[in-house]
Amino acid sequence: MKSTNNQSTSLENTSWYALFSNGNGIKAITLALGVMLHATNVYLATTVMPSIIKEIGGLEYYAWNTTLFVVASVIGSVISANRISKLGPRKSYQIAIIVFSLGTLLCSLASSMPILLLGRFVQGLGGGLLFALSYAMIRIVFDENLWPRAMALVSGMWGIAAFSGPFIGGIFAEHHKWRWAFGTLLIICLAILIIASVILPNKKSESATPSVPVLKLAMLVLASFSVSAGSIFENSWMNIAGVILALFFLYMVKISENKSSGVRLLPSGSYQLSSPLGKVYAVMSLLTLATSIEIFVPYFAQILNGFSPIQSGYLTVLIAIGWTLSSLLFSGIKPHLSHKLIITGCIIMLIGVVGLTLISLPIHIMPIPKLVLNCLFLLGIGIGIGAGWPHLLTKVFSLAPRGEEELASASVTTVQLIATAFGAALAGLVSNIGGITVPGGIEGTQNASLVLYATFSLAPLLAIIVLLSGGKKQ
Repeated sequence: MKSTNNQSTSLENTSWYALFSNGNGIKAITLALGVMLHATNVYLATTVMPSIIKEIGGLEYYAWNTTLFVVASVIGSVISANRISKLGPRKSYQIAIIVFSLGTLLCSLASSMPILLLGRFVQGLGGGLLFALSYAMIRIVFDENLWPRAMALVSGMWGIAAFSGPFIGGIFAEHHKWRWAFGTLLIICLAILIIASVILPNKKSESATPSVPVLKLAMLVLASFSVSAGSIFENSWMNIAGVILALFFLYMVKISENKSSGVRLLPSGSYQLSSPLGKVYAVMSLLTLATSIEIFVPYFAQILNGFSPIQSGYLTVLIAIGWTLSSLLFSGIKPHLSHKLIITGCIIMLIGVVGLTLISLPIHIMPIPKLVLNCLFLLGIGIGIGAGWPHLLTKVFSLAPRGEEELASASVTTVQLIATAFGAALAGLVSNIGGITVPGGIEGTQNASLVLYATFSLAPLLAIIVLLSGGKKQ
């Protein structure tokens, strides 16, 4: 009887009720709102980008809008540990929202692609800081037994954004008022700023303030830009040169991390596939990379299928919907089953991306069946990554070396954003090689979709290989 009571108490302490009781609920909602703002902006921008291109041009820089945003988000993520330690949770959150608001204002006023890109960069800086702070504070404000539930809730905000982002962006884009879509975000910023200022604690960390690894961060930024810069050239050798240069910068980051005893980007052991933590990061990176195909889904849908902005926007968010539902459904699974769940999720992702590749072949498929297949495969990609995502994040926390727990907290978003930045840059490179700009039109876009999906199907396949290479994980 005593054992049964203990098990019941343990389940209650890890339940959704526990997350929303005893003052935890308002804190969880506040952190979740920060991620919702960041995620809504991601899907809103993806939805309105085709309309922006029609008005101010710059198709060859289509992927740059995502790359710059995410690269800046990486910077914001990396400096988050320094900000939260030096300023405390409340002030850090306030600064993040204010910077994000300034970038959003620039985007709404952009009259040319360079101004829009600048706005997206500033947006990304604030969004990355906000995103990282939301995750990092989970370890600070909640007990360890609530981490998986809190992670699932915060990750679940991408599901809400999956509806709000395309809806806001699509409505304004269809009425040729895409600038107002960004303006709407400013109202959300104000609401979150007020709530965070009241709810979040202002106490600073008593531990030493971590420094910002400026040189390593600069090399990461240069690596992302190298791929993007190479993608705008029609010459294949320049495309390849951009990738090689990016790999060089990444290698220099690894060497610097292994030799340095000072401030780090990632915890010790993160760069070796032979270590459990290194494998977790590798799988996270590969799965995130695979989702980068979503930035071109609205463009493909509008050019190839004649979809409206709001219709194509909702096609994009099927990945997020699947991710959210799957994360919430499987977040409470027993730890000893998590490894099998992660592998199963990778297999489902692989099926999804390969499926998109097959229906992109020059074969005749009736419009409605093709639409249904597109939806199923995109949803499958989201379900696959969402099934194991909360457990991958929890593994990062539990595998963090002693004394590097705060760094591990921040590293969750750092790794995800770095992978997203490279994914966006590579997606732009591959699409340009596939012919999205030259020859362009329906023929070029059709071929670009085939090349993009086929190339990115390698990511979940490699993740499966990594997971199976060392047997059962801890």
